[in-house]
Amino acid sequence: MNAFKGTGVALVTPFHDDQSIDFASLKKLIDHVISGGVDYLVVLGTTGEATTLTSSEKKQVLKACLEYNAGRVPVMLGIGGNNTHAVVNEIKNTDFYGVAAILSVSPYYNKPSQEGIIAHYSAIAEASPVPVVLYNIPGRTMSNMTAATTLKLSHHPNIVAMKEASGNLEQCMQIASVMPKDFLLLSGDDILTKALMGIGGSGVISVMANAFPEKFRILTHGKEEDSLAVTFSLLEMNSLMYVEGNPVGVKNLLFHMGIIESDQVRLPMLRASLDLNNKIKAAFQN
Repeated sequence: MNAFKGTGVALVTPFHDDQSIDFASLKKLIDHVISGGVDYLVVLGTTGEATTLTSSEKKQVLKACLEYNAGRVPVMLGIGGNNTHAVVNEIKNTDFYGVAAILSVSPYYNKPSQEGIIAHYSAIAEASPVPVVLYNIPGRTMSNMTAATTLKLSHHPNIVAMKEASGNLEQCMQIASVMPKDFLLLSGDDILTKALMGIGGSGVISVMANAFPEKFRILTHGKEEDSLAVTFSLLEMNSLMYVEGNPVGVKNLLFHMGIIESDQVRLPMLRASLDLNNKIKAAFQN
């Protein structure tokens, strides 16, 4: 699982102003993050607005990413949901050629019990032909995966890592203190990556690495003082990324950087307001 140490970038899905997929910008973005030193790509996650893409569009985006990446770095695919049967069926109907692992979010909206979460992930792990990475993000799912749940799942032979975005460092410490040696604890909060790595984490699946892959390369692989300096340098921009929801902020930043053609998102998200746009532009220029 060394392939998933360091920085994984949760790729945005660029759109034209008419909301169709901008494949030219997607290719430009892939070149940008790989040349900047990311360790792997995460395709069709929350940041990629997968919930607003059709089944056909998801296949097109995955195909484009795999073809343009051309084996340069590993690719992790987002497949998750709150209907276990539907997720298992999606896995069974997915071509995993070129896909190294899947990232699967904890069931949202339903608010299952911890035993329900364990049963959900066990079914996914049994169905998946590639390793599974858990994803805990209570702010979106309204249901926290406890440390005990994570640790129980960590012993499944096809579950290899946890993307932890609870923001609860004590919970992360409880996981890190007794997790199997070959299990990876990955940060789901860009700004907490340094802290998480300090307690035994192995890296991050990052939003801002879309824009700043070089910074995250230093953060996850650099010397202690350089890694800490980079973390502090990201504080202002990080606070702006989620004001109006993800990926509104990072798409606006990428637009100002000239990496994508438009900061368009799909409903129910709206592109950055004028106020947020101005703040992100000023923070980037500074």
